Amino acid sequence: MAQFMALVRRDYDKFPEAAFTPELLEAEAQRARQLYADGVNRMMWGRKDAPGAVILVEAESVEAVHASLESLPLRQKEMLLIDAVIPLGPYRGFGPR
Repeated sequence: MAQFMALVRRDYDKFPEAAFTPELLEAEAQRARQLYADGVNRMMWGRKDAPGAVILVEAESVEAVHASLESLPLRQKEMLLIDAVIPLGPYRGFGPR
């Protein structure tokens, strides 16, 4: 299992704020909670630079990360942009000297 950092944000170029209804955002949150309960999403943060999230994902591959992101309701409606999926590894400064 590997860890990845996913950066996602709402697509305000194509969709106005009003399109992100409370019902749609609740469905998005529910799916994120389910991915957390399933051990896929390990941690999530709201972004301060853009409406969206930073998600620490645990998966077998970058393709599996994309599959989990594609299951999000906003992504299914093409309202969520994936800015980056970054593979992570251990920080060498914490290893033995």
